[in-house]
Amino acid sequence: MASLLEILLMIIGVARLFIFAHFIMSWLIQFEVLNLRQQFVAQLWYSLSRLLEPIYGPIRRILPQMSGIDLSPLVALLGLEAIRIVLERQLIAIG
Repeated sequence: MASLLEILLMIIGVARLFIFAHFIMSWLIQFEVLNLRQQFVAQLWYSLSRLLEPIYGPIRRILPQMSGIDLSPLVALLGLEAIRIVLERQLIAIG
């Protein structure tokens, strides 16, 4: 049971890393530091977008429109952090 919780915690850590990378890339693209015409940047951006859309999609349907501001990464990070805390408490309780 403990190893399963540790694997879930590792998956949450990777998901958080992807969300942070996607969030930072979105700002760099918005301020034209990165250019989507560059093949590597475009492939990375679209890969992260496709990977994170199953997480962001349901959150976007629930959240109200905020005049162009997407709060779904923040809500996703908060949700992942809450799940991480619960899993760590369970891991401590197991021993």
